[in-house]
Amino acid sequence: MPAVARISVGAAFMAVLTVLASSPTAHADVVPGGGGTGSETQVDGDQGGGTISASAGAVVFDRSKNGSGPKAGPVTSATTWTPPACYYAPKYTPEQLQKYLEPIWEAGSTGHEWDLSQRKRYVEGEPYEDFNKEKSGEGYWWDSYVTPGRIGDPGALDCDEPIFWVDNNDDPPADVPQAITPEMLAQLAYAEIRVPSTEVDLAPDGATKVNLPTWMWLDGADFKPVSVTASVPLLNIAATTTAEPVSVRIEPGTPDAETYPASGVCEITNGRIGEPYAKGKANRTPPCGVKYLRSSGDDAYKLQATVTWKIHWTGTGVAGDQLLPDGTFGGEQDVVVQEIQSVNR
Repeated sequence: MPAVARISVGAAFMAVLTVLASSPTAHADVVPGGGGTGSETQVDGDQGGGTISASAGAVVFDRSKNGSGPKAGPVTSATTWTPPACYYAPKYTPEQLQKYLEPIWEAGSTGHEWDLSQRKRYVEGEPYEDFNKEKSGEGYWWDSYVTPGRIGDPGALDCDEPIFWVDNNDDPPADVPQAITPEMLAQLAYAEIRVPSTEVDLAPDGATKVNLPTWMWLDGADFKPVSVTASVPLLNIAATTTAEPVSVRIEPGTPDAETYPASGVCEITNGRIGEPYAKGKANRTPPCGVKYLRSSGDDAYKLQATVTWKIHWTGTGVAGDQLLPDGTFGGEQDVVVQEIQSVNR
């Protein structure tokens, strides 16, 4: 994994506080994850009269450039890929690990043999002594975190390594593949991406007619790249994941229809998909649209527009843009199709 930048504990706390004390418009949300033990490193900051607390190694999400609105939603990966369900990051100082573990041992809820093995590991020198208190300020105990929304997923149980120590000037052990990296941050940010509604503008607006081309386009003001940044201020690592719209697939909702283009896929051109209808274009073929060949009767066709978003990321210590699987987001809307009425004399 890329080497993480070295920062002092004091500087790390200041970095966390800098993020947390940002204006609410920055949408910087702390996500401690993990077991919610209540004994994580506490970082308190005053924001609008309130107090924010989080573990020292918390992932912070900046969603200020994300999609918004009541119909915005998450993209679905075009493959079976999903972000990691768990990961390792700093969680405890030596004193906090002691405060977390000793009540568990005293309660005896995990069994005598287990408690004995834990005491040997963290107190009696096999391999750590007295919770590594002699190294206070020189590193952190790392523990597992569960990705928000993934509790209960089978993959959330993959992070089953015992709590381990990492010095400030060292990388996590190479045999711990789930240790947090800029790439993993990019994947966590992927899960937080929200893109705007895919409801397309139509002309004619309202009911359309059989054999009359219907023009379709997406509002260029909403149809633009969005991004989310995920970071661990304590480690001074971050990654920004960006989603850019590239095309929309039109599915008319009935086989009795023709799409423009014939593939049904409208590519993005000059920052927009499709072309708004205007007076004088009635005899032109729309660059993006549909022609219905049969009336919808007393009902409506369910037209579906699915946008494909190209996903890429940049991060600490990583050169250039890196790709993640494309994502899609779609929506349905009703289209009423009527027969053209003629008058016979």
